[in-house]
Amino acid sequence: MRKPKRWTALLALLAAVAMVLAAACGGDDDDTKKETPAPGGAATAAASPTQQQDVKKYDTGASDTEIKIGSCYPFSGPAAAYGTIGKSIEAYFKMVNEQGGVNGRKITFITQDDQYSPDKTVQCARTLVEQEKVLFIFNTLGTPSNTAIWDYLNQQKVPHIFVATGASKWGADPKSHPWTMGWQPDYQSESAIYVEWLSKEKPNAKVAILYQNDDYGKDYLEGFKKALGAKASQVIVKEATYATTDASVSAQVTQLKESGADTFFIIATPKFATQALIAATQVGWKPTILLNSVSQSIPAVLDPAAQQGADLSNIITTIYIKDPGDPQWANDKAIQDYKAFMKKYYPDGNPNDGFNVYGYSVAQTLVEGVLKRAGNNLTRENIMKQATSIKDLRIETLLPGILINTSPLDSPSPDYYPIQAEQLAKYNPSAKKWDLFGEVIDVGKKK
Repeated sequence: MRKPKRWTALLALLAAVAMVLAAACGGDDDDTKKETPAPGGAATAAASPTQQQDVKKYDTGASDTEIKIGSCYPFSGPAAAYGTIGKSIEAYFKMVNEQGGVNGRKITFITQDDQYSPDKTVQCARTLVEQEKVLFIFNTLGTPSNTAIWDYLNQQKVPHIFVATGASKWGADPKSHPWTMGWQPDYQSESAIYVEWLSKEKPNAKVAILYQNDDYGKDYLEGFKKALGAKASQVIVKEATYATTDASVSAQVTQLKESGADTFFIIATPKFATQALIAATQVGWKPTILLNSVSQSIPAVLDPAAQQGADLSNIITTIYIKDPGDPQWANDKAIQDYKAFMKKYYPDGNPNDGFNVYGYSVAQTLVEGVLKRAGNNLTRENIMKQATSIKDLRIETLLPGILINTSPLDSPSPDYYPIQAEQLAKYNPSAKKWDLFGEVIDVGKKK
């Protein structure tokens, strides 16, 4: 029986609708890995923020139940004092997981010991990316170590974020390495703060400098010379270097003392900073000491030096995190929460070690500033988007008034320096604490 024309037309319309629906349902799977554009690139969909959060998108290392993160730390070797940072971060993630994770997902934190050796860091990064299949690399420690994996991770388009080094390179030219960013204030700006202080307090200072002979040490030195400008050759009377394989820096300190300098700038990691403080006292040298912030730990650096008779009466540094051993923070809720965390989740760690509060603070920055905001969009591109789009994030363990801010590549002024404020402090040997003085200085304005 022949169907009426109106029925034929209706059936054709229904068939067309069915084809459209089938095409819509047969598109790309949200869980399928796609070619990842550079962070800060143009959006490929016009979905609202709410829709973007609700739609699940995953890259390698993420799923409905897990966020897999990797890092490399010197748990042994010449910079082993920093290893506790990795342990405190691991403890923080354990706490987060016990509290339900991040948006219902547990964090798996995979670390390896690179012994502060760039070659081992390369092996570590490749293992984490290619075998462990992590979503991103977080807080790997050391300037030479991160430099060794910088190009590789950017070529792989793997986020390399909040690295544990203040080298200026991590934010100087983000367009050339858009997948890498720092966290702490940069070394060159810190050096500029010391120069500013010297110009006011010791305008005729004669400075001797000990520095680690690698990118880390040279970055501090370059910042110091830049800040001095034409006066650099007059102010700096002697320089000496050391390698991380050296057994001691005593000979270098002796040479620096013989220069007649009245100011000693120590650009060294904890082991060698301790040695330098001891050696200066042993050779009868009592200069004003500028101690780079990466070695300001009282338990790891100053206490061991004091035990060997070092004179610690005239040491200046810069600080941006509250010192958990300082009585002025005894009733501070953030420090009380931190100490309760240490007692429960990292009982073997020293709660008064600044490296531990550093780990706690940077881990909190990642969770609050990046992972929670990423929602269900756990692609590498979105991790970088969130990390570079932080606005006035307050982490309460930082000094009062310090906020975390970043901006992405497609903004008028890309900013890959999350923390850009510090305050000067002088060590108080009798109280075993750093006494803050002056105002919080916006480091960003020193550039």
